[in-house]
Amino acid sequence: MLHCKELKTGLIGKKLGHSFSPQIHSFLADYEYKLYEMEENEVGDFLFSCGLDALNVTIPYKKTVIPYLKEISETAKRIGSVNTIVRRNGELYGYNTDYYGFSYMVSLSGIKIKEKKVLVLGSGGASLTVKAVLNDLGAGEIITVSRSGEDNYENISRHKDADVIVNTTPVGMYPNNGASPVDLSIFDALSGVLDLIYNPSVTKLLYDAKALGIPCINGLSMLSSQAKRAAELFTGREITEDPTPAIVKSIEGQLKNIVLIGMPGCGKSTAGKLLSEKLSRPFIDTDEIIIRNSHMRIPEIFSLYGEDEFRKREHEAAKEAGKVSGAVIATGGGIITREENYYPLHQNSFIVWLQRDTSLLPVDGRPISQNNDINELYKKRAPLYEKFSDAVVKVSENEEETTEEILKAIRRM
Repeated sequence: MLHCKELKTGLIGKKLGHSFSPQIHSFLADYEYKLYEMEENEVGDFLFSCGLDALNVTIPYKKTVIPYLKEISETAKRIGSVNTIVRRNGELYGYNTDYYGFSYMVSLSGIKIKEKKVLVLGSGGASLTVKAVLNDLGAGEIITVSRSGEDNYENISRHKDADVIVNTTPVGMYPNNGASPVDLSIFDALSGVLDLIYNPSVTKLLYDAKALGIPCINGLSMLSSQAKRAAELFTGREITEDPTPAIVKSIEGQLKNIVLIGMPGCGKSTAGKLLSEKLSRPFIDTDEIIIRNSHMRIPEIFSLYGEDEFRKREHEAAKEAGKVSGAVIATGGGIITREENYYPLHQNSFIVWLQRDTSLLPVDGRPISQNNDINELYKKRAPLYEKFSDAVVKVSENEEETTEEILKAIRRM
């Protein structure tokens, strides 16, 4: 960590509520780093009067700041945007560390760019940085796909021979989880997918890439490594050891939910509430979401509408719960019986299967358990719990022991 407590730094942008920049910079140095939200007409006055030694700039002001700067780096000139500003002798100098960040992301992914045909989804500021890096890495052909350009989402199939896809659009980003900018199945030769989004950890685009066996990566390493370069510019000192893997691991740990699955009555809600208290995370119960949205108890839904209708409502609850970050989520025992719940629960979570002896499972108020032999039900569901889960924990009759075992399982992951 760089020691420079005297420096005052920060981030300016329009909406910064979900920014991870303060946490990331706290790994890199001990300077002050604050968030400053503002409107575009406030940017100029802020730059001259804020008294900050250095700052980062995020959307939509990466071009806005340029007229207020004495000089910008060659990379920033070429790209046409600035995301890092340093004050020297009262003058402001601009840089683009996103270039460094995307270069790092490509290198980390292992995806080959040289002489490859690359589709860049989106034509905004981020795409300019991406294309600059791709050019410097020797990409063979770079095609920009936009909503209304010559190459658009209606005629994208004419580029089905693309080798690599880079998503620079916000499609699939929280809170609009579950959307994908393109259907990957139409491409014949894809060897890599890079998505600049990092929340959720696995966008639908990346989920589809994984399902097709295509190497892929999200944008968290880009965010972290561009911050490293910004910290070096802030302080004028090099960070010799690469902190990015540790930063990514820490931020992913904060972002990811802990989802508990298992048979009805196995203790998911009890363990979830204890974990929520221990970790100071919000607690979400998908059954409670169903009750809230339906204005009736679960046995009533089964009685009035049947299991199929209940499962539809459960899927909506899975989508609602799965898109949040950093929560503990308890699910209904049958949530794994619908394949459509797999992605909503996996996009941003560690999933732990709680196993409890079937002879100890209560059935009161549980329509499926009441109407089926519990051992047969378990036999049918066990392969599905295994498919959905990242880890398995045996439930102890001591609730504290169970929560400790869950925490150990998560640390191992």
